[in-house]
Parts: sequence; C-alpha cells; structure tokens
Amino acid sequence: MMMKIQAAITILLLTLATPAISQDMMDLVDLSTPEWSESDTTRAEIEKLLAGATSGVAIDLTNRQLSGLDLSNLDFSGADMRWARLNNTNLENSKLRNTRLDLAWLMGANMENADLTGASLRSTQLRKAKLKGANFDNTRITANFKGADLTGASFRNSDLSADMKNQSMGLMGTVMTSTKLINVDFTGANLSRVDAEFAKFNDALLDDVNLSGSKLAGANLSGASVKNLVLDDADLNGTTLKALQNEDSIIGLDKAMNLSKAKRK
Repeated sequence: MMMKIQAAITILLLTLATPAISQDMMDLVDLSTPEWSESDTTRAEIEKLLAGATSGVAIDLTNRQLSGLDLSNLDFSGADMRWARLNNTNLENSKLRNTRLDLAWLMGANMENADLTGASLRSTQLRKAKLKGANFDNTRITANFKGADLTGASFRNSDLSADMKNQSMGLMGTVMTSTKLINVDFTGANLSRVDAEFAKFNDALLDDVNLSGSKLAGANLSGASVKNLVLDDADLNGTTLKALQNEDSIIGLDKAMNLSKAKRK
C-alpha cells in the first residue's frame, strides 16, 4: 500500500511539473520497478470487469497498475483511467472513445489504430509510444509524445494547445519533440505553443491549423498541406518548409521567428 502511495505522489509531482522539468525528473524514476512496469491484475479480470459494466456507468480504472498487459481489441469507451500506469501495455485496436486518460502513463505503449475520439489526455505521458493510425479526433490534449510514432494518425479538430488557465507551475503544453507525424491529419486542430522541435510533419495535413507561438526549430514540414496555417510567433529556426501545398495561404508567416533561418528551397 505504501509503495502505491509513493508511486501516486511521484506521478503527481511529474505530471504537474512543466514538460521540460518533468522530462528531467523522469530520468530519476526507475521505470523497471513493479509499480511502473508490472500489472496488479490480468486481462481476464479486465474482460470480466468490462463485461459486467452497467450501461451508462464509467468503468473505474483510476491509479491501476496495468503495465505490460495485452489489452488489445478491448472496448474501454467512457472509462476513467486517470493516473493509470500502462507502460508498454498493448492497446492495439482498442476503443478508448471519451475515456479520461489524464495523468496516465503510457510510455512505450502500443496503441496502433486505437480509437481515442473525444478522449481527455491532460498531462498524459506517451513518450516513445506506438501510435500509428490512432484516432485522436476532437480530443483535449496536453501530453508528452516525445519520440512517439504517430504516422498516419488523426487529430482533426483537436485541441493540443498550451493550458493558459493553469500556469501555477509553468506553462502546461503538448510536447512532440522528435516525434514522427508523417501523413498525420491535423485539419482544424489547435497546436498553439506546442513544442515540436525536430518533429517530422512530412506530407501532413495542416489545413486550418493554429501553430502560433509553437517551437518548430529543426522540424520538417516537407510536402505538407498548409492551407490557412497560422504561424504567428512560431520559431522556424532550421525548419524545413519545402514543397508545401497551398503555401500562399499561410497566415502570419511574416510574423514568424527566425524565418530567414528556415530551409525553403
């Protein structure tokens, strides 16, 4: 019990810290310990819980140890999974529509082709997660995707912007540094103040996307569709802006930072 309390306190400290600080703090956490790498239940028990769920009542999986389990192809729609530890868990093809994954840990998790439509992912840890083809449409996100593979994923009309209302411990925002965002559909999404340095946006759909104030240093937007893309105050130091589609419709390009240092030809 004491170990679970200690783990919960550690999660709280890490997830409430700013993205940069939490990344440094995570280097001090031993993710190989049972609290972070093992499960306190089995797939069969989770299936039984889901099967016995009452219609309209959210399944409660808050603060559960579910790391390393095979939970693929299960339907968790509407579940409360806040604080849950799902590191290296297999959630491939799972349904997570309208789930609450705030403060959850999914480091290295396999969520390829998972459906997270309408979910909430505030301060969620998804570093190095496998997210090819995942659906994040209409979600609210301030998560850490550093090093994750989101190739072919969808974030249509989602809000990944920094939380401007909660700054007591610094600006809380989405981190996508060194993240694979190839062929991702961001149409209509809000990515204001996102940290996407060295991210690969190759051939992504960035139509009607707000990237104002974002960190795009070293990012690659080659071949992306950028109709009405907003770039006010975005940092374009070393950003690759080649073969863009609808480039003439970009908004605020002249107000971007370090435009002269961007790679455009």
